[in-house]
Amino acid sequence: MSDFVSLAKSKMDKTIEALKKDFIQIRTGRANPAMVEDIKVEYYGTMTPLMQLGSITTPEPRMIVINPYDKSSIKNIEKAILSSGLGLTPTNDGSVIRIILPELTGERRKELSKIVKAKAEEKKVAIRNIRRDINDEIKKANADASQDLIKGLQDQIQKITDSYIAKIVELTEEKEKEIQTV
Repeated sequence: MSDFVSLAKSKMDKTIEALKKDFIQIRTGRANPAMVEDIKVEYYGTMTPLMQLGSITTPEPRMIVINPYDKSSIKNIEKAILSSGLGLTPTNDGSVIRIILPELTGERRKELSKIVKAKAEEKKVAIRNIRRDINDEIKKANADASQDLIKGLQDQIQKITDSYIAKIVELTEEKEKEIQTV
């Protein structure tokens, strides 16, 4: 029976990790290589993550430098960054790409807060869907078991769900605070 609990925790842990990754990509005025490393770049006909095409460093708090392994890919990297929707403007000197993160305006902070809330809500829905799926599996696997057993397992899954939703709320509040204070 604890298989259901461990399965739920495993799936919900992955959802929390995905949220953390989403939040890293939302810029807060401090440069972080994770903001751009998953941007897909067309490289010889294949969509390739930026982190596989060059080294990404942050030599200054508000600067990201991308040093492509293959200098011929520099235009495609620049194009992918511009079309990524992250609001970043790369400059290309022929050998490296620099991205300077501008100061956040009040309006941009509000936009980022909305994005953070939307990502958080998306993950809460994912957690609730996991709960629903696990509860369905509990009912199928224990069709001939007592209702008390099924209800007990479902209560346990609900407590786990509540704790993961609380974790999402906590992460969201931390990110919003970070956005407002940077």
